[in-house]
Amino acid sequence: MRQTSTAAARSRRGMVTTPHHAASEAGAKVLRRGGTAIEAVVAAGAALTVLYPHFCGLGGDAIWIVADSTGRRKAIMGIGQAAEVLPELDTIPVRGPLSALTTAALIDSWGEALRYSRENWQGTGSLATLLGDAIELAEGGFPVSRSQSYWHEFRNAEIADWPGVGTFFVTEGTQRQPQLAKVLERLALHGHREFYEGELGQQIACSLEAAGSPIRFRDLGKTSAQVVEPISLTYRNVELLAPPPPSQGLTTLAIMGILSKFPMQDIDPASADFYHLCVEAVKQAFLDRGRIADPDHVKQACNDWLADEVLARKVSAIDPGRAMPWPARFQTGDTVYLAAVDAEGRSASVLQSTYYDWGSGVLLGDTGILWQNRGAAFSTDPASPNVLAPGKRPFYTLNPGMGLRDGKPCLLYGTQGADGQPQTLTVLLSRLIDHGFDPLSALDAPRFLLGRTFSDSGDNLKIEESVGEGVLGALSARGHETIAIPALNPLSGQAGVIRVGGDGWIDGAHDPRSDGCAMGI
Repeated sequence: MRQTSTAAARSRRGMVTTPHHAASEAGAKVLRRGGTAIEAVVAAGAALTVLYPHFCGLGGDAIWIVADSTGRRKAIMGIGQAAEVLPELDTIPVRGPLSALTTAALIDSWGEALRYSRENWQGTGSLATLLGDAIELAEGGFPVSRSQSYWHEFRNAEIADWPGVGTFFVTEGTQRQPQLAKVLERLALHGHREFYEGELGQQIACSLEAAGSPIRFRDLGKTSAQVVEPISLTYRNVELLAPPPPSQGLTTLAIMGILSKFPMQDIDPASADFYHLCVEAVKQAFLDRGRIADPDHVKQACNDWLADEVLARKVSAIDPGRAMPWPARFQTGDTVYLAAVDAEGRSASVLQSTYYDWGSGVLLGDTGILWQNRGAAFSTDPASPNVLAPGKRPFYTLNPGMGLRDGKPCLLYGTQGADGQPQTLTVLLSRLIDHGFDPLSALDAPRFLLGRTFSDSGDNLKIEESVGEGVLGALSARGHETIAIPALNPLSGQAGVIRVGGDGWIDGAHDPRSDGCAMGI
């Protein structure tokens, strides 16, 4: 059954969720013909690079969590690295060629994921068999999504500064991407390393150099997705998996570790008490987030950060009746969450991103590829763990998650929204685990966003007005500088959830704030 406006999707045979219905259908096709969850996500993710060019693309990155009922679990870190030769910068611009300081690892993450699928899940899919829907959409065209139209209007004043990107700004009728279709066809024919080592890679490198980026062909050739162990923390009876640094998955786990010390299951999830504790837990975890960096360059003591005594100190710092003041730097960013569970219970939870909406604003020649601006996530402060350096990966906002019960996947979750990702996951996970919400009800409920955003420079607590005036007033009385925003607001992110029940039923939904849905087969 497919998700409707009032009910989550349900199935016993498999599920896929994405922020665009056509991408969900691309993934569902793979599941219907017996493909693995990883193969379904590759097909859906490829479709999203066409359908959602404002949030993800071939010039971006991806992070995966994959697991199955045998106890195998891995994180696939598809994060591009900084160029070997970097310009001297006092500050890193957030747009333009000097924000395009890192390579793009999305395509290599697809290759690594498919290799994992073949070696561990008896998968048979390849890019040649999985890119068909994406190619057809790019060639044949598709109606522009509500989300793309929103972000077109939001960035309308900046379009003139992004040469070539205006081709994406179609607000009516059908959008086609024939150049991108040719790139996808080359990948289907020659394989994923064509993007880094083949003629396509040379074309991409020449276009990057011509635009003014420091990335060269040798940098593309060194790009490689890493398959590593995820980090974890047990919340109630669910083991939560997250990607390790440089991802902020550590922050999400710390928040849930703090909340585990409170009786969240006894607190009304619609109350001011609930939101207050969630916000204050976010603040405590965010205090340490600035230490997260590339573990190949800076030691990352994840177990120490999640130790009981550390979490206990943070719990004791929370005043149930008063908000802690909060001026903090905001990390913006946009991405897409997609996930799939196949007939064998094998699961993949994934985020794809070009960092900011529309990435760097640099469109590469005649490839149709929009490059990410992930270089803007680095610091130029020599004392920062996240200081820009050759070959280094930046601090990373992407943190898809997965929950295991008795070693088997039971929850897949993630969201778009940079700094908002851990915040959204906080309320979603408590609603799902503590209060038994179904996926659609959890996604539909009001959310908050703490701190500055690209549309609001205030250090305030933005919260959807559907919480009600009573909750807003009670939070303000505790010292929160609350700002009401419309219900189901785009600033609140686009999340997705799949829940696997012990009875064999799979429920799933994608955010009503998106253009997508979950589809059961």
